[in-house]
Amino acid sequence: MARERHLSPRSGTDTGSGSGFGSGSGSGLSRRSLLGRTAAVAAGATALSATAVGPAAAAATRDVDVAIVGAGLAGLTAARDLVAAGKTVAVLEARDRVGGRVLNLSLANGGVTEGGGEFIGPTQDRIKALADSLGVATFATYNTGNNLLYKDGKKTAYATDGLLGSVPPVDAAGLANAAIVQASLDDMAKTVPVDAPWTAAKAQEWDRQTFESWLRANAVIPSAKFLLDVACTSIFSAEPRELSLLFVLFYIAAAGNESTVGTLERLTETANGAQERRFVGGSQQVPIKLAATLGDRVVLNAPVRTIALSGGKYVVTADGITVTAKKVVVAAPPPLAARITYDPLLPAGRDQLTQRLPMASVAKAIAIYDTPFWRADGLNGQVVSDTGVVSSTFDNSPPDASYGALMGFIEADEARAHDAASEAEVKAAVLKDYVTYFGAKAASPTSFVLQRWNNEAYTRGGPVSIAAPGVLTQYGPALRKPVGGIHWAGTETSTYWMGFMDGAVRSGERVAKEVLAAL
Repeated sequence: MARERHLSPRSGTDTGSGSGFGSGSGSGLSRRSLLGRTAAVAAGATALSATAVGPAAAAATRDVDVAIVGAGLAGLTAARDLVAAGKTVAVLEARDRVGGRVLNLSLANGGVTEGGGEFIGPTQDRIKALADSLGVATFATYNTGNNLLYKDGKKTAYATDGLLGSVPPVDAAGLANAAIVQASLDDMAKTVPVDAPWTAAKAQEWDRQTFESWLRANAVIPSAKFLLDVACTSIFSAEPRELSLLFVLFYIAAAGNESTVGTLERLTETANGAQERRFVGGSQQVPIKLAATLGDRVVLNAPVRTIALSGGKYVVTADGITVTAKKVVVAAPPPLAARITYDPLLPAGRDQLTQRLPMASVAKAIAIYDTPFWRADGLNGQVVSDTGVVSSTFDNSPPDASYGALMGFIEADEARAHDAASEAEVKAAVLKDYVTYFGAKAASPTSFVLQRWNNEAYTRGGPVSIAAPGVLTQYGPALRKPVGGIHWAGTETSTYWMGFMDGAVRSGERVAKEVLAAL
């Protein structure tokens, strides 16, 4: 896993899901966005880092129309559209790779799996169009067989195509209460404008309370509260107490597109939901191939330190390179965008906003086996649990099932509790959970990979920045508003599918149009 370097990062890359990172907990209140395929994929990523994009040392200075901070999906998409319009660009990336929160992890058996954003689904039109244009195919997330519910020390297998769909079979009172709560959330979300949630008629009321306080008043049956809590940590990698109710409603509203209303179910489902499909060769194939079309316009190992206005142009200083530009696009998560030094200072509203949008907390743990043995037991690899380090899992095996891969999310409080643990300690805790869920065979994987985003120097969490009470109504208008010639991108700025790969692509397309209109 990537570990934090001992330096003071000034910029990161933009999202992937993060992300959506994909989780879904396998429930009707399930999860979000992240395959394992061939050694050629990993080799391709290495080759790209070495040749197709330029190291910072390749050029000491550049003068372009637009400097872009971050070579994740948002920054790369913006660069693509600006270049197509005849503009010159330089994309400055802090890491030694492209993709941001979208990351393929190499496996000992020669395959790859995703450490970050992974899944896509209905209404995520822009990431699908981008992947199609680059020749990156998708395949259906494995969803054949039963889900597992582990609750109160009891394991229950349940079908996902029955009357309840993929909702875990808790008691009847809990199911009824959860259905009412879900319908209420969807109805409230319909009144939230995705481009300005702070203008909703009840924005002030909803932004004064946490999602936890609202759930306590409405999910009054313990089993219903359990379902909603699992949905929350699965979607946001955050606890209900950390989130503004208005932010949650906006997120639900954003789970659609211009012609389709967002719903909580679309966020949580596998079939017909945000976890429906995965990318052949791993999701990082999309930014890798996109960056290849841009060539040496993408500069790696170049964390941006300062953005200063001088003589009517912006001077963007990064490690090993200085870029002069007419306009700047910052395509980084708000907390990392805040670590850049700006001259002149950013307006107080923008700076205060970035101080109040922390990253959520997430890690992904993937155990590799010779075969996806759980399938022979009639299981699809998706678990919802009320205990353990990992409370939601997915079958991350490749489409040909040439090996088995169990992926588990470590989220919110559990992620934070294990940030300082050794990888061996995390592995032991995760495998203990996998044995509980899938039996003794899960104890002996052929390999194990762990990606802890909280410990990543240029991410510091994931899959997305989250808003506590008071943030959207007080500071939301600064989210996308340009500051002079500085424009903002990244999945956190998207009106649809914020926190997902689709949101990142949408934000890149939006900011490119915005910059072109201003040039």
